[in-house]
Amino acid sequence: MIELHRLGKGDEPFHLNPDLVMTIEAVPDTTIHLTTGNRVVVTESVEQVVGEIADWRVRVLADSLDRANASRVVPIR
Repeated sequence: MIELHRLGKGDEPFHLNPDLVMTIEAVPDTTIHLTTGNRVVVTESVEQVVGEIADWRVRVLADSLDRANASRVVPIR
């Protein structure tokens, strides 16, 4: 999940599942269109949201690789 802030809700954060993001646009406020049909207007810029999503995906993939390597059994010779 990534942490964002709804426009007009002050400093109260909410968490969004990046897998639900369909498009992000600045019209002029950053609007995230979700695969559910909902829209969320946030205080972050499009670039910030895209960066958060990219960072989240890197963390997910790195964690998967770490888990795969940890479960690999190396034979003792």
